[in-house]
Amino acid sequence: MTVLAAIPSPTQGVWELGPFPLRAYALCIVAGIIAAIWLTEKRWVARGGAPGDVLDIAVWAVPFGIVGGRIYHVLTTPRPYFGEGGDPLRAFAIWEGGLGIWGAIALGGVGAWIACRRRGIPLPAFADAIAPGLLVAQAIGRLGNWFNNELYGRATDLPWALTIYDWRGGRAVVGADGEPVVLGTFHPTFLYELLWNLAAAALVIWADRRFKLSHGRAFALYVASYCAGRLWIELLRTDYAETVLGVRLNVFTAVVVGLLAVAYLVWQRGRPREVITRGAEAAAAEAPAEASSPASPASGAGPEQPRPPAG
Repeated sequence: MTVLAAIPSPTQGVWELGPFPLRAYALCIVAGIIAAIWLTEKRWVARGGAPGDVLDIAVWAVPFGIVGGRIYHVLTTPRPYFGEGGDPLRAFAIWEGGLGIWGAIALGGVGAWIACRRRGIPLPAFADAIAPGLLVAQAIGRLGNWFNNELYGRATDLPWALTIYDWRGGRAVVGADGEPVVLGTFHPTFLYELLWNLAAAALVIWADRRFKLSHGRAFALYVASYCAGRLWIELLRTDYAETVLGVRLNVFTAVVVGLLAVAYLVWQRGRPREVITRGAEAAAAEAPAEASSPASPASGAGPEQPRPPAG
């Protein structure tokens, strides 16, 4: 009986389709965005929002989020771009991987705020609708790290260890024997975070149904639960990152942001859920107007005319 000794990793993350490279990382990001929009649309309409609102807001939020995620990654991992032997132009190479979720949520939130303001939608209510969708998108996006053989943890020989290859140019380096060069087996932190995010999404959906979370509390629960997982997962990672007092910067970020989210949850407790009527208003606007005046005589259904006196 063959026992799986380690989780395999892909040996290729880029496929050339003529002059166009098809990148697994980009496909995972796109798939995550689509899943988030689909789930958020269902939740937003159920709360009274109008169909199409989510896609309209995503047109603003997604580009802002991608830019914000890349800026955070470059600022917190500057060595490959601005360190010795670094290439500043690689800071724009998003397809190589590297999107910081903290920056993506922060700047994506700015884009969502702009779109919500333009449509008269309260941002906290929309944030509550999108919260579990963001966790699902992050989970799917982590598969991109798997394809890129990146963001793994410390070396381990556990049965669920992840095989990592020497990686260059979107594919594994092949040795003299024609086989991919294996660097070793490591903690699959991408998988830990993927599973944690899905569990946190289920928690947010359950809590939202059970307690009727409102005014941004479901979003705060998303942030707090994600930070709790990111904290211990970050302590397992060994990839290069900026440190403060010997501790990875993202550890401090997870602690500070997580505590702020918990404080917001407590501060907003007990508030009733917002009443959203955009869906009803949109349905009323699209419904055919019923005739409010008597039909014309030409229609054959006009008002009855008085009869002349008999005789």
